[in-house]
Amino acid sequence: MFYVSEEDEGVRLDVYIADQYQDLSRSYIQKLVKDDLIKVNQKPQKSRYIVKGGDEIEVLIPPARELEVQPQDIPIDVVYEDEDVIVLNKPQDMVVHPAPGNYKGTLVNALLYHCKGSLSSINGVIRPGIVHRIDKDTSGLLMVAKNNHSHKSLAEQLKEHSITRKYHAITLGIIKENKATIDAPIGRHPIHRLKMAVVQDGRRAITHINILERFKDHTYVEAKLETGRTHQIRVHLSYIKHPLLGDDIYGGKTTKFNLSGQALHAKVLGFVHPTKGEYMEFEAPLPPSFEKVLRVLRSSTIKP
Repeated sequence: MFYVSEEDEGVRLDVYIADQYQDLSRSYIQKLVKDDLIKVNQKPQKSRYIVKGGDEIEVLIPPARELEVQPQDIPIDVVYEDEDVIVLNKPQDMVVHPAPGNYKGTLVNALLYHCKGSLSSINGVIRPGIVHRIDKDTSGLLMVAKNNHSHKSLAEQLKEHSITRKYHAITLGIIKENKATIDAPIGRHPIHRLKMAVVQDGRRAITHINILERFKDHTYVEAKLETGRTHQIRVHLSYIKHPLLGDDIYGGKTTKFNLSGQALHAKVLGFVHPTKGEYMEFEAPLPPSFEKVLRVLRSSTIKP
């Protein structure tokens, strides 16, 4: 179940759902709409329906497919856990939740085994407990809700932009400013529909950049999210002509460091605990592959 925020209104229903389920194809979502499996305010709508703030959207994945999502004994790096929430350090190359044709090896499979069914049901069987997500090729901190009360609380904090989310990243080229704010709307790429882009009719997206180190041909940055659009950091850094190192979708592909994905790590995550009411903040160390790149870069001449 999703509740459309005012800042998310004004887009087609299938586009909105695609943003929520980035692993589902547009054609699959349109089939769900055609089969009346996506409802707005308890009524079926067409793919072209324009969502409005406050709309209640329900997505029903066919039961036969849902049953394929099974618990798997996959090791997970638990940073914090109690009866309400789990904070995880997701490794690079792990998909967060299943999608048609990919029902195994995901973080959800691991969570189903680890939590033995104690996960929020708000986002359905395909995404139990998943409040937000990070890309397959991004590592780092992710919060998971173990019950519906926690899920609603964390989702509301995301909506209000009160959750702290800081990422560490390595970009191509040298960013001259020590601090910068990128305020540029993001939406679907007009041609490449699996990509996002800065587009005039997109939804507002704000990323705050802080330079940590400069190297000969790269910059080590901290990116703090004010909003949470799909691929936001990747799109924004590409927009300012400094794409993420290793990002083969948004212009940062290189074989120099033999990376399997982009150099992007969700390092800091902070939120108010749903039950305790206390602010909690967590930090995850950089993965070895990221540290290795930094060591190589630090061995070169640092540019003032």
